[in-house]
Amino acid sequence: MDVNRNDLLGELAREAALERTEFLVQATSQLQRFLDQNAGRVAALGGLTLIDDEPDYLSVAPDMSFRSRARYQDETSGEWVSETEVIETAAELVELYNPADIYAAFAEAAREAAGLPAEPTATDELLDAAGIPPEETVGLDAGYAAAADDWAASQVPDVEEPTGPEGAAHRLYDLALTFQERSQVSEANLIEQFEHAAARLAGDLGDLVVIDDEDERLTFRADGRLVAEVVPEDAGGEWRRLESPEELVEFYDPTDVFGDVADAIADAWPQVAPEFDEGEAEPGKR
Repeated sequence: MDVNRNDLLGELAREAALERTEFLVQATSQLQRFLDQNAGRVAALGGLTLIDDEPDYLSVAPDMSFRSRARYQDETSGEWVSETEVIETAAELVELYNPADIYAAFAEAAREAAGLPAEPTATDELLDAAGIPPEETVGLDAGYAAAADDWAASQVPDVEEPTGPEGAAHRLYDLALTFQERSQVSEANLIEQFEHAAARLAGDLGDLVVIDDEDERLTFRADGRLVAEVVPEDAGGEWRRLESPEELVEFYDPTDVFGDVADAIADAWPQVAPEFDEGEAEPGKR
């Protein structure tokens, strides 16, 4: 393998690691804003159980700390053991959960607390009920993420603050949906940026299979694009092809994608990845 090819591969691996780190920073900052904005509402509700699907469990306490439950099988005894972990920072939460899933969990928990019907959408009527005028939301265009960030930083509701748990739940529900949309758009933009930056390097690699499992296949193509095929749980075994960043983020966390791309490159060309001492973290991994 010539030196130039190794250099290209090394650059690509570093790009993936840098994008992963940048995503974690951006996602943490966005999640922290959401938590800060809604701390009073969560306190008024007395906390929320966000996820309660055995074995997964996540709740937020009135002081905005989180409890996450992990369940694993002890290798020695063979018994299943449950451990509860206290998560105190947004950075820790983003390491453990996809940010879009966090916002979706907030939306679902708030929906149930407010007694809203199943599978509602953020219509103008719900926005009005939550005290957020539709004109203060932003559309899914190219400037969406930046505009949403400015909105979030400056948003001070002119309407009267909600009273009681139900009012807080209504407001929190709609905000969670808004932030979920923002997170998905931001994630898609990040994947698109990576594809653009990697396009000039990918041609020399050819198609690279990143994941090849029974229910999913992820490929980094020679044109720099990431494409995948997955079997959704509700699809009756039928494969669905994902060809755009917007489709990819429905099933993949960019943090994992960039790490998986770097790992696939390191597996195919070990000489491009630096060696680490035992116990030393690889770049982009915490």
